[in-house]
Amino acid sequence: MAHALGASAPAILRNSDLDSEAVRAARVDLAACFRMAARLGMHEGICNHFSLVVPGRDDLFLVNPYGWAFSEVTASRLLICDYEGNVVAGEGVPEATAFFIHARVHKNVPRAKACFHTHMPNATALAMVEGPPLLWAGQSSLKFYGRTVVDDDYNGLALDTAEGDRIAASIGDADIVFMRNHGVMVCGRNAAEAWDDLYYLERAAEAQRLACSMGRPLKPVPPDIAAKTYAQMQEGDRESARLFLDSVKRILAKEEPDFAD
Repeated sequence: MAHALGASAPAILRNSDLDSEAVRAARVDLAACFRMAARLGMHEGICNHFSLVVPGRDDLFLVNPYGWAFSEVTASRLLICDYEGNVVAGEGVPEATAFFIHARVHKNVPRAKACFHTHMPNATALAMVEGPPLLWAGQSSLKFYGRTVVDDDYNGLALDTAEGDRIAASIGDADIVFMRNHGVMVCGRNAAEAWDDLYYLERAAEAQRLACSMGRPLKPVPPDIAAKTYAQMQEGDRESARLFLDSVKRILAKEEPDFAD
């Protein structure tokens, strides 16, 4: 299902701004997200991809290399790519759809510093059925109230810049994209916020799926209360996201310390 990007052997760029403490910290944060996503079953083989704009370099982004599972990703294994498909640091190449989706999102949607795309089962299931994916019947879902969009135009694999541009254009002002017949994509200001959204999106989708399986009508939250609750959540969301990722890194430091290598 995955396709390697048709690129020549990667170049290794020796550039001090790519070896800074800020870039090192970004690598560790992103690697932690991969590892915890693998633990929670939010991955799919060697497919799916997370990317993060390189701190201080809006023309470059970190992404996982083709052929490595989420559970194998380490901080140093992540690639740095430009928007033309060149690997400027690291060994290997990105998976083709990873490049054509993520490069175009980062280039065309500058606020999307982090872009996490998965086929995680519960949220993907909601992208496979008719109607709106989230029905605003559970508190966790209200974190996403007014922040989602549905890309209804599934066109097969994203293997060219035109499809990448189309996907990027579908995002609009949203942070969460339900990609119909495909999966989901989360866009965030940093790795911590993207991870926080990805995790709670899957939990909200799981709760909705379980509720729907009971054969009884859902009881949605009234729109005014949904909007109020979303606003309440936003007050502490950035700090909560940072602390959540910190906790993930502490757990991994004890149990999978090689993630930070």
